[in-house]
Amino acid sequence: MKVLVSGSNGFVGRALVKALSKEGHQVVRLIRRHPKDPSAEIFWNPNNGQIDTHFLEGIDAAVHLGGESITGRWTDAKKDKILESRVHGTHLLAETLTKLPRPPKVFICASAIGYYGDRGDEILTEESSPGNLFLSKVCKEWEAASQPAAQKGIRTVNLRIGMILGREGGGLPKMLTPFKLGLGGTVGTGKQWMSWITLDDVVGVILHAIKTESLKGPVNAVSPNPIINFGFTKTLGKAIHRPTLFPMPALVARLAFGQMADELLLASTRVEPAKLKASGFSYKHPSLEAALKELV
Repeated sequence: MKVLVSGSNGFVGRALVKALSKEGHQVVRLIRRHPKDPSAEIFWNPNNGQIDTHFLEGIDAAVHLGGESITGRWTDAKKDKILESRVHGTHLLAETLTKLPRPPKVFICASAIGYYGDRGDEILTEESSPGNLFLSKVCKEWEAASQPAAQKGIRTVNLRIGMILGREGGGLPKMLTPFKLGLGGTVGTGKQWMSWITLDDVVGVILHAIKTESLKGPVNAVSPNPIINFGFTKTLGKAIHRPTLFPMPALVARLAFGQMADELLLASTRVEPAKLKASGFSYKHPSLEAALKELV
């Protein structure tokens, strides 16, 4: 299979390319520099609406992972980049795929559980309504930008990805430093739900979505076992044999991180992977305790 991947240099993208290559698939990367090998790299510039369409012939599947990082303080300029990088890039790629003489059979587009906003203890499935936070707006527009592909008949999957746990990226390495120093603790009340997934399982979900024709539309890419922040904190402390006695009050989190604290650290999102369960996906790391023991 010939698979197009954007965001191939990112945390998820690098792992996905490795997994696809291991399975024997031909990987073609969307990149923003001059390609060294046109058979393996295709130039694009979403900001200018540029993409070398004639090199896209023969693509069987497209996986779109690109987008501005959401880490760092959210200034107005940063928020514009977060939104525009996702919407413009997704729309450009979706429109381009529809115009190919032989479009790919499947278009996998990243999204996030930020779609649901801050929902307390409510159990959220793919059928749940969107929230009203900034990230909810981003995810709604992000997913909407992929719809030209779906309308053309390309099976389109919007992966609403939870907090990714991995050794070399995502939130875990940043958490480990204070925890290893014995300075870790709950954030806010500690009662907010955290819907997580390991990097290995994110890659597994993408491979599963490429091959599983029944999957389309929004798909929650999270572990089947979400946990409240207090439980996550204790489990991480246990995994590295450190106490977790230093909580971060909500006020301190807001002073340190601004709006990002409310939407990423303090928001409660209890997400159920209903479609993945129904499709028979098998998790490598369904248990947080086992996952953290392996990762740290």
